[in-house]
Amino acid sequence: MNVLPNSDGAGLRAAARRGLRRGRDFVDETPPDALVTVTVAAVSLLAAFAGFLAVSSLTAVPFAVFLVATGYGWLRHQELTARVLTLTTTVSTILVLGLILVFIFAEAWPTVQYATVNVFGIPIPGLRLFIETRWSPVTPPIQYSLVPMIHGTVLVTIIATAVAAPLGVAAALFLSEIAPRTVREVVKPGVEILAGIPSIVYGFIGFTILSPWAADQFDIVGQGTYLFVGIVVGLMALPTVVSVAEDALNSVPESMKSGSLALGTTDWQTMTSITLPAAFSGVSAAVLLGVGRAIGETMAATVMLRGSPGLTKPLYNVFYGNDTLTSLIAANYGDADGLQLSALFVAGVILFVTVLFLSIGSQYIEARMRRKLGGAE
Repeated sequence: MNVLPNSDGAGLRAAARRGLRRGRDFVDETPPDALVTVTVAAVSLLAAFAGFLAVSSLTAVPFAVFLVATGYGWLRHQELTARVLTLTTTVSTILVLGLILVFIFAEAWPTVQYATVNVFGIPIPGLRLFIETRWSPVTPPIQYSLVPMIHGTVLVTIIATAVAAPLGVAAALFLSEIAPRTVREVVKPGVEILAGIPSIVYGFIGFTILSPWAADQFDIVGQGTYLFVGIVVGLMALPTVVSVAEDALNSVPESMKSGSLALGTTDWQTMTSITLPAAFSGVSAAVLLGVGRAIGETMAATVMLRGSPGLTKPLYNVFYGNDTLTSLIAANYGDADGLQLSALFVAGVILFVTVLFLSIGSQYIEARMRRKLGGAE
């Protein structure tokens, strides 16, 4: 079978022609005053955004023009103004996120370049950050290894996930499928209120109650263990897991559950064979959100851990705690400069990439479950 070599190019040209045609139709069908109004509003907002980035003293001028044009457009052409306004703010949001990414990667690059290692004559930037085990930004020899902090982050995340995932899914099943309505109306708002408690409060409770108790019970020298930091962070992530998983379970059509019960299955069999598989994408997203909370938790880990980067011996020893990536940034950012500050940005890049992969993984799981359950592609 012959394949046209320019089929992709032809498709792109056709899409471009369709876009231009829609643009011409939009211009032809829109009243001139409405077109001028939304154009002035969009251009002035982007100009204000550019002036803000350039720290210009004239930023207020285009922003004032944007407010006036938007107000006039909202009174005379509300629907068109709303469409253009949402599009412009969406573009601005994407630009902000893009600039944040460029900034953190640019700030991290000096340390990545400093930590270059030659492997068989090939320079590999940043490799020294992951093959050494000593963080020493002040005392010679200067080293910026992130291995101890990555190790601590992994241990805390595993423990937090082991706490939040089973408890959260079980609580969500109870609220969605078992609890009476009166109990659900009381318990669910209470669980959601727990998510609003500041993380420093959890950390303070862990530091003043859990850590001293652990030091007495397990003969630990000093305070701060990955085990109890993971437990505290898991409890912090629990409301998020419960809330999101319960919403996912409630979204399962009642007809599916009723059909299963009509075939003679028990409530437990229906929950495990129908409800959970049908809501698996939402439940997995809830767990991944909890994992993201555990990875990005800062204040509880900073308060409870020692703040002395290093590996535990043995590596699986959770009854000792040094530092995580987030606590390293929180504890050192105020006094850091030069390559040390850049190394903290490298830690931020690692956290960003990790959460990004978690997000992509959740979307992949959701798409796979949709295909499995016969949903839309």
